[in-house]
Amino acid sequence: MATVPTKIKVQLSGNERLQKLKDAFHGKYGQMPLFYACAPGRVNLIGEHIDYCGYAVLPMAIEQNILAAVSVSDSKTIQLANTDPKYKDFTVSVDGISIDRENPQWHYYFLCGVRGIQEHLSLSSLTGMCCVVDGTIPASSGLSSSSALVCCAGLVTMEANKKSLSKVTLAETCAKCERYIGTEGGGMDQSISFLAEEGTAKLIEFNPLRATDVRLPDGAVFVIANCCVEMNKAASSHFNMRVVECRIATKMLAKARGLDWSRLLKLGDLQKELQVSLKQMLELVEEVLHPEPYSRDEICKTLGISNEQLCENILSANTQHATDFKLYQRAKHVYGEAARVLQFKAVCDSSPANAIAQLGDLMNRSHESCRDLYECSCPELDQLVDICLQAGAVGSRLTGAGWGGCTVSMVPGDRIDSFLQTVRERYYVPDARRSALEKQSLFVTRPGGGAAIFIEE
Repeated sequence: MATVPTKIKVQLSGNERLQKLKDAFHGKYGQMPLFYACAPGRVNLIGEHIDYCGYAVLPMAIEQNILAAVSVSDSKTIQLANTDPKYKDFTVSVDGISIDRENPQWHYYFLCGVRGIQEHLSLSSLTGMCCVVDGTIPASSGLSSSSALVCCAGLVTMEANKKSLSKVTLAETCAKCERYIGTEGGGMDQSISFLAEEGTAKLIEFNPLRATDVRLPDGAVFVIANCCVEMNKAASSHFNMRVVECRIATKMLAKARGLDWSRLLKLGDLQKELQVSLKQMLELVEEVLHPEPYSRDEICKTLGISNEQLCENILSANTQHATDFKLYQRAKHVYGEAARVLQFKAVCDSSPANAIAQLGDLMNRSHESCRDLYECSCPELDQLVDICLQAGAVGSRLTGAGWGGCTVSMVPGDRIDSFLQTVRERYYVPDARRSALEKQSLFVTRPGGGAAIFIEE
């Protein structure tokens, strides 16, 4: 795999989307783009809410992406426009970049990527840029539209400032800088956006970041279906609440085992420290944590800290209000899901005769855990998963953060037409709003390539 993002020379006559973007850019700024950059969305096949706990995940890039046309100038400003009129233009001085995490607008995600690259490269000043952005990833759908925008902006900033960074460095930098908008993610979305390769899913592991090819079985296709409920991670506290619950569970389990709990933040770090198997971690959860929610008082008493220390050192900015914490359920999901990811890869590698059935079963168990233990599903997602299974999927689960967004289903190739028709008839057609969104909400997907720069021939 090439270590730096690919640069591809393209003829715009054969690419309608690039040609339209070039025309929009010229109409907006009265000049031609210097280059184009794209970063794909992703679908996570299995391994939900465990990247920020230090565990491996198994996504693939999709063909839907964020595409930007860019020119550079000595104007000392960054001018941003979007082909979708609902996203307003934005202009900022290169010396005045600030990100308002209370107001997660599209341009702030772009500026996360800009600022992350600037800080990583210690650039005292940035080149001025004009950009027009075009996205085909549905927003707030669990297919990583926001992270793809951050990654695209990071790639644009690198190229505009005539620098070169490896894909791994870009992924790590973009994962860190998305936290400027308040999302405490784990790095899966940015990693697959840069490290993806056409035709293969990837096992993404962290610390150090690495990607391993996972060959998906012949005879099955993956279908994405959007439940049409939107969830913006940065605008709600659900996501960060789960990060915090996992952090507290780590500390409570570490304390019970006599470790220095204050320096441990992730459930994965705790397993490394104890040098035991995932099965043994699940046994430890059963032994130490109780299923009833923990109060602030119980947590503070167990850890020997004050409420002020809990707020300052453990809770995040948008979880300061929390009073109850479901530590047992969250830890049980994480260790169980981490094991399912490794089982999924092992089945893909060994390719037994019943591989598709085994993988489907792992996906189904993953959804049950997301729904019942991690509580990151919603009624519409659960209904859609049930319809997908009844329509012929061997496995179906929510994908992405949840609380809305998409399902991913594994469907035997010979059932695909009847599957699509049944899901269409039972989930989309009866509801006018869903029906209007159906074309972009239900589609077959294949593993796509990673982020790239295009230069017109």
